[in-house]
Amino acid sequence: MREETEYKGHVVVLPYPGQGHINPLLQFAKRLASKGVKITFATTHYTVNSICAPNVTVHAISDGFDEGGFAQAQEVDLYLKSFKANGSRTLSHLIQKFQDSNFPVNCIVYDSFLPWALDVARQHGIFGAPFFTNSATVSSIFCRLHHGFLSLPLDVEGDKPLLLPGLPPLYYSDLPTFLKIPESYPAYLTMKLNQFSNLDMADWIFANTFEELESKAVGGVSKLWPAKLIGPMVPSSYLDGRIDGDKGYGASLWKPLGEECLKWLETKQPQSVVYISFGSMVSLTVKQMEEIAWGLKESNLNFLWVVRESEMDKLPKGFIDSTSDKGLIVRWCNQLEMLAHQAIGCFVSHCGWNSTLEALSLGVSMVAIPQWADQLPNAKFIEEIWKVGVRGKVDERGVVRKQEVIRCLKEVMEGKKSEEIKKHARKWRQVAERTFDEGGSSAKNINDFVEHLAFANKKEEAKAKALSGFH
Repeated sequence: MREETEYKGHVVVLPYPGQGHINPLLQFAKRLASKGVKITFATTHYTVNSICAPNVTVHAISDGFDEGGFAQAQEVDLYLKSFKANGSRTLSHLIQKFQDSNFPVNCIVYDSFLPWALDVARQHGIFGAPFFTNSATVSSIFCRLHHGFLSLPLDVEGDKPLLLPGLPPLYYSDLPTFLKIPESYPAYLTMKLNQFSNLDMADWIFANTFEELESKAVGGVSKLWPAKLIGPMVPSSYLDGRIDGDKGYGASLWKPLGEECLKWLETKQPQSVVYISFGSMVSLTVKQMEEIAWGLKESNLNFLWVVRESEMDKLPKGFIDSTSDKGLIVRWCNQLEMLAHQAIGCFVSHCGWNSTLEALSLGVSMVAIPQWADQLPNAKFIEEIWKVGVRGKVDERGVVRKQEVIRCLKEVMEGKKSEEIKKHARKWRQVAERTFDEGGSSAKNINDFVEHLAFANKKEEAKAKALSGFH
């Protein structure tokens, strides 16, 4: 089923060039395109060839490291300064290129990590809207920090939690790493806070979450962060089916191995397989890899484990051979296809926000083994608030031990607690699907944005006609 395709305006969408940022922004671009908005996806030279989506035109801009992106820069500060200088200039050129055409740009939707894009929008007299790729909970904490309502170090010790409006009590183990050890991540902390530097000038603020999931968190900070919730930004085929053939994000910086995984899954019973993936960035310690590996082996459950090439040498010697009857280890695969498969019984995850939303949207139970940043509060919500999984407890060295891995797997895959978790997972899947139904919360927010763009576009057209008649 295709939605109306009347031209509604032209939006440039600008992601931060990491897989976890490109995916949700590209999905938003496809949602807008399906409603008649012309979309230009502006991404770096290093990532431009990895992106292909229907009704989305992809253009390259420069971050100053065109051959290798962030890996070429290696330092966060250096990369962000270069991206601001080169990105501002080349994004401005891109917008200017369209301004004398039949499709002038009237809005930039940009990753909130790149607040300078709003300055570019203002220079060209067009709308600007940041897009936040993490949870509303995490945004609300950093927003308060930026505005001075919180200060570092946070006064959270022992049994004393951080108490904030709209959020559950957050204990030390629940807090984003940047707040617990700010001196260890100064560049990342600065980047997180800079997201809020010019929000008062933005025309809209978008967040990849949905009202039913995080309305309390948004309500608690709405005066400082009046975000429109438009998530979950998961391909349409897994939610509402309103965009034909929308089964993948349309961007992959790695080559997936879908066929091998799917053939293997077809040989397994429904809900009998543990799927394990720690995303595109997380690097586990050798000790943590060993504990997970032996936990999987001793649990005697079927498992499909995504282990990136750079992580393979951390697996225990002999592990792959000794588990070949129960497990499959691959370098990469299409996570959505895996989670949607009937053979998958649970998802062992680092709890990145995209992975969390995918599991919620597809109704998959979770074992949370967060590593850093916003994964820690996400894990708390997975276990305690949304009740769709359990969180592995770490020992004094910060490692989730083998026996703890086994405990978590058994709780999620077997027994009475498993049934409760699965019930909650099914509920959240239904809620996620409803957000894009006619009148659903996210559908309404996206439609309001498109209508505003269309109205502004018609005003500009009328103005242009009046001027041409005058001349």
